[in-house]
Amino acid sequence: MNPQLDSVQPPRLAVWLVTLFAPAEQAEVILGDLLEEFSHLASSTGTASARGWYWRQTLRTLAHLTGSGFRTAPWLTVAAVLLGFLLMRFAFRLPEQAIMAVLDRYQVYDHHFDVYKFWISDGIVIGLVFLSTLIGCIVAVVAKGREMTATMALGFIRAALGVIGAVMMVVLYEHNWTLWPMLHQFAFAIATVVGGVIVRTWRLAATARRSAA
Repeated sequence: MNPQLDSVQPPRLAVWLVTLFAPAEQAEVILGDLLEEFSHLASSTGTASARGWYWRQTLRTLAHLTGSGFRTAPWLTVAAVLLGFLLMRFAFRLPEQAIMAVLDRYQVYDHHFDVYKFWISDGIVIGLVFLSTLIGCIVAVVAKGREMTATMALGFIRAALGVIGAVMMVVLYEHNWTLWPMLHQFAFAIATVVGGVIVRTWRLAATARRSAA
């Protein structure tokens, strides 16, 4: 047996993604099967080929696990996504309202115009990113065990609506085409998924601590 091959490990990011998406009771089995085949390929076809295979299998596994989240608990997953959508719909203007209230309260426009410009543009976007992350966390808490499926579905819906809205502004209202609104929507969608990652990672860490106790 080649000691050098024994030290070869699959891509850490791919392993982490499978751990995030797989149910706790399935993760160890899935990773074990992938590692066994990876080790065999690394010894027969080389490390680079084995890593490429591992990534392909990881993407297929993630797609399968995402679909399984809806199939095994459709009502819970849909309810979590719907909750997130409603929160986005009704809380979307909260960062802007809060920032404008503070700016008006302290008369920032009159005394610090550059600061005012930052907060009414980039500041509001930053606030919406944090809000999207918080909503992603809430959705993930509700969709226990299917955190990534729910938050990815919600992020996809948000990104799709952003693209549709940008196209409608151009077609119906003859606005000049700009990528910024779409990029903002993609950022909000990614932040929603990040919320799912945060909750999922916290739950995995809590499970590991209980197992070690």
